[in-house]
Amino acid sequence: MFGKRIVAFLAIVVVAFAAMAGTSPWLLKGVKLGLDLKGGFEVLYEAVPYEGGVAVTPESLKQTANSLQKRVDASGLVEPEITTEGANRIRVKLPGVENEEDVRNLLAKPINLTFRAPDGEIMLTGTDFVENAAGLEFNELNRPVVTIKLKNAKKFEEVTTKLVGQTMSIYLDEEEISSPRVNQVIASDSAVIEMGNSSTQEARELRDLINMGSLPLKLEEKYTNSIGAKLGMESLKDTVTAGILGSVIVLVFMIIIFRLPGFVAAITIITYAWMLILVQNLMNATLTLPGIAAFVLGVGMAVDANIITAERIKEEIRSGKSMLSSLKAGSKSSFRTIMDANITGIISSAVLYFIGDGAIKGFALTMIFSILVSIVTNIYFARFLLDMLVRSNRFMKPGYYGVKESEIREL
Repeated sequence: MFGKRIVAFLAIVVVAFAAMAGTSPWLLKGVKLGLDLKGGFEVLYEAVPYEGGVAVTPESLKQTANSLQKRVDASGLVEPEITTEGANRIRVKLPGVENEEDVRNLLAKPINLTFRAPDGEIMLTGTDFVENAAGLEFNELNRPVVTIKLKNAKKFEEVTTKLVGQTMSIYLDEEEISSPRVNQVIASDSAVIEMGNSSTQEARELRDLINMGSLPLKLEEKYTNSIGAKLGMESLKDTVTAGILGSVIVLVFMIIIFRLPGFVAAITIITYAWMLILVQNLMNATLTLPGIAAFVLGVGMAVDANIITAERIKEEIRSGKSMLSSLKAGSKSSFRTIMDANITGIISSAVLYFIGDGAIKGFALTMIFSILVSIVTNIYFARFLLDMLVRSNRFMKPGYYGVKESEIREL
């Protein structure tokens, strides 16, 4: 009869593998592929001020990127990835896009903010406003209002004189985003847009949209890259095949050389791979070739952690200690070495993330999470499973741990 600990071990392993088998199709289906795997179009822009405009700031660069995001979303293109880089660059990645020329025309088109009369006549444009023209405040009734500031008070007075008692609709490109009523002539460069019963979030969105349209920035195309869908899928297939084949060889090696600890390592490494994919899905992260490289490298680090622990346990067994004492001493002595390596890995990855751009950030972020997941699975979970097996008193022979009887020394 199996002991309670063996039954508990088998139950944990069966439940874990059943959960992994049941959820893996869903997880793999939910993985969002990057440009280099799915194919598509990428363009790098440099943001520069219009003639006479102010310098590019981090805030204006971010708002410009947000406006591009909204424009791409409105076009129906799927899974856009738009990020700022450095002091004045914006990178746009559009996986699965084939009509490259149309997309380039869409992105390069200036952001068009207009204030229009009821008959459609354009009364004001984005160039009439100062940078970050709109702000969010609250009136005496604690209701949100949007404040706006123009460059020319005289022009604003002329416009409001013509439209007293009428609406002046606000358009971003050709989409109407608000239609406030002009209640009086405004003889200043500032005005307030009453939001009625609108929420603070709605007022904040209107403020951001107006600021997008009044940005004094234009985009100059610096770099473009197109990747065919077939080439991307071939890269994915080759990379995944190589990764699976390499992992299988490593797991077989672990079992042959380290026996029982190697078997436990195989369980925890498979669990580690599944958990890392789960984390990627929960984060809605985009999988790229550098990300896969970080994934495979993480598997290598997980294997190293198990090898260090197994070797330390073997050394303790050779010294003549009992199996339980060898497990405790070996796990303890290996823990600091493994954690030192993991902490330095996290630090170096964090540096890459904060100073790197694009794919480098993706690689670094994947490495950080792979190390954290590895600590959970290949240190604590592995130690927990191996402790259950040793305490069952069913695996007390040194051969189960890759140690020959002749290698054991008397204490």
